Amino acid sequence: MYKISTRGQYALLVMTDLAENEEGTYTPLKLLSHRRNLSVKYLEQILIQLGKAGLVTGNRGSNGGYKLNKDANEYTAGEILRAMEGELSPRSPSESPYLTSKATENFWTDFAETVNHYVDSVTLEQLAKKNREFSGFEYCI
Repeated sequence: MYKISTRGQYALLVMTDLAENEEGTYTPLKLLSHRRNLSVKYLEQILIQLGKAGLVTGNRGSNGGYKLNKDANEYTAGEILRAMEGELSPRSPSESPYLTSKATENFWTDFAETVNHYVDSVTLEQLAKKNREFSGFEYCI
C-alpha cells in the first residue's frame, strides 16, 4: 500500500499553517518551525521543494519568511502532496505484470482514481478552516 511520507504530511501541514495567516504576509521560518516542532533545516528543505513547485515564495531579511503564491482556495491537497511525493498511486510503476489480471488491473485503476479524486477535491482553504474551527475560533476573513 502506498504511504504518504512524513515530508508530504509536513508539507500539507505547513501549507495549511501558511493558509491560516493573513493573506500576502510572510511567515518567518523560525515561527513555522516552532509551531510545528520541526527543525529549521528540515522545514527549509520542505519549503524549498514547495517553492520549486511554485506553491510558495520565500523572502530573506527581517520581514522575510514564506507565503502562499495564490489564494488558499486555489490549492488542493493533491497538488501539494504531488509536489512532495510525485504521482499518487497505490502501486509502484514497476509492479510485475504477473501480479494482476484484467479484473484486478481495473480495481487498481479505480482505486487510484478514487484516491486522486478525493485529494483533488479538498482545498487548502477547507483544511485551514477546519483548523480554525478546532482551535476554538474563526479568523475574520
